[in-house]
Amino acid sequence: MGRSEAGTSAGPRIVSGGFAMIRNVLSIAGSDPSGGAGIQADLKAFAARGVYGMAALTALTAQNTTGVFGVHTVPAAFVADQIRAVFADIRVDAVKIGMIANAEIATAIADVLAAYDGGPVVLDPVMIAKGGAPLLEPDAVEALTKNLLPRASIITPNLPEAAALLGEAPALNRTSMARQAKGLLALGPSRALLKGGHLDSDESPDVLASPEGLYWFEGARTATRNTHGTGCTLSSAIAAELAKGQAPREAMAAAKNYLSAAIATSAALTVGSGHGPVHHFHNLWPQEPA
Repeated sequence: MGRSEAGTSAGPRIVSGGFAMIRNVLSIAGSDPSGGAGIQADLKAFAARGVYGMAALTALTAQNTTGVFGVHTVPAAFVADQIRAVFADIRVDAVKIGMIANAEIATAIADVLAAYDGGPVVLDPVMIAKGGAPLLEPDAVEALTKNLLPRASIITPNLPEAAALLGEAPALNRTSMARQAKGLLALGPSRALLKGGHLDSDESPDVLASPEGLYWFEGARTATRNTHGTGCTLSSAIAAELAKGQAPREAMAAAKNYLSAAIATSAALTVGSGHGPVHHFHNLWPQEPA
């Protein structure tokens, strides 16, 4: 099954000068020039959660808050070169994987990770943008499922993504969510967090499937259009918490609370005319009175 949740990064460590060691987290994902999703959201979430962020790009996108207008993929060999360069020089305490774009990149990432013995791997199987544009080629689903899912400590699909991975219709309620979460776990990751944000409900529950059973994370739905990059942000926050030594369930709870607050305070930002971004630095930036 998937990688260790702790690896070499579990527990606090003190380095010279008496300072606590700041953890290093690598994101492997695509770029969003509008700053709300992808690598940009990952780096913001890393910073907000107190870890040092790094990035290996898999694709460039032309997008904003209203949609995706173009995708330019990075050659798979160069994606691998970026990751190897980081591993060769820097201690990596956790890895987050987002948009992989195609089968060649999925395979290249898996090959490089085979030699990685650092810590947890959080996989957010990015398949469809908020506006509906595809971000994963159809033939890449098999490569993702075969090569990357078994290497993941945690996968974090939303309901449409889980349905695509399982070849089923999206879950419509908690019963089908629980069943699909167990199905995702059978694909090889150590844990599967199925996000319920697409449910037609006032609540937004997530369910975690693990060898210990099912666990539900409850959450109220915030009435807002500012949900661009929520999946990227959640998975990055989970990776950050795992890198700091949090146990999986506690890491997910902390990440969900962080994201919920980032969504609830997103009206403080005025970014775009479509699905705006969440407020990654809500607890760090002073809030000016209206």
